[in-house]
Amino acid sequence: MNPNGYFLVNTRRGSKTSTMATSKDPLPSWRLVSFPEAEVEHVPPGKIHHWYCKPGMVADTNLMFVRATLEPGQAHRFHHHPHMEEILYILSGTAEQWVEREKRFMKAGDSLYLPVGIVHGTYNAGSDVLDFLAILSPAKNPGPITVDVSD
Repeated sequence: MNPNGYFLVNTRRGSKTSTMATSKDPLPSWRLVSFPEAEVEHVPPGKIHHWYCKPGMVADTNLMFVRATLEPGQAHRFHHHPHMEEILYILSGTAEQWVEREKRFMKAGDSLYLPVGIVHGTYNAGSDVLDFLAILSPAKNPGPITVDVSD
């Protein structure tokens, strides 16, 4: 969305690609999202999700992309995604990362690929905020997106 409240929409005419502003199409085919424009989801206690891409933000996507921050002691407790694979990438902080029954520690620059349905949990094991990215796909699936198994 530009400062005038219009979405920037990518259109094709012949072999040329142009950008036009329109208020009629609330879901553009592509979208640049600055940090202040991300959809913010506060998940008490101590978790914030900044959504950059997911269904409903653009006209057609099969990706979900989120930046998550966890305060010290907070976690995305054990869960799985029955229809989605996931990639995690640590920006800063220290993650105690569980995959099934195996524990590893992740730091800035580390990434993890998780196949569909595998149980995992991400815990902030440090004294600083844990900041990481997650990409999940396919966004279009029969659901549920996440199944909590922390009990």
